[in-house]
Amino acid sequence: MMECKKALAEAQGNMARAEEILRVKLGNKAAKASTRVAAEGIVAIDVGASDKVGSIVEVNCETDFVAKNEEFQAFARALAALVTARAPADVAALAALPLRSTSVEAERIALIGKIGENISIRRFARLQAVGRLLSYVHGGSKIGVLVDLTGATTRWARTWRCTSQPESPGRCGPTACRPKTSRASGRSRSRRRPSPASRPKSRPR
Repeated sequence: MMECKKALAEAQGNMARAEEILRVKLGNKAAKASTRVAAEGIVAIDVGASDKVGSIVEVNCETDFVAKNEEFQAFARALAALVTARAPADVAALAALPLRSTSVEAERIALIGKIGENISIRRFARLQAVGRLLSYVHGGSKIGVLVDLTGATTRWARTWRCTSQPESPGRCGPTACRPKTSRASGRSRSRRRPSPASRPKSRPR
């Protein structure tokens, strides 16, 4: 807000001029931030409605605090969806693609100006499935996996997805789908308490 106010004052109320001033300032911020190391970040995954095409994207920032920022995470998710839909050849091609009312690169620069940290798109992969795609993102979004599953029934695949993503909204957790089995025998852990009639009687001394 203060940056906008200063830009309007500098432009003497001219909105177009104020936007240009802000654009230059954001570009300067991004240029300064680009020299700093971005070693934190998240992975985001997008799988198409048919489960045949999906993508995984790694987006980096400087601190773990920013990695938990909702706008940063939304940017990463938007990139994953864009890779799935448009299949860019490399990171440079992804940066040039349109995103919302602007481009990916312009959105990245604007996010740097707003958050104040260096943000970079490190890498991505796009997978075309032979069977169907299943995804898993580990807690904290530091590790992500795309799996092309073939030779299994749809019911089994849905169960696998459900048990592998207990934190996903709209999907049940492992307690509802995965049977509690013993590692040694594979049998159920549930035990029945013996009835009073079947319990051994104590012998008098």
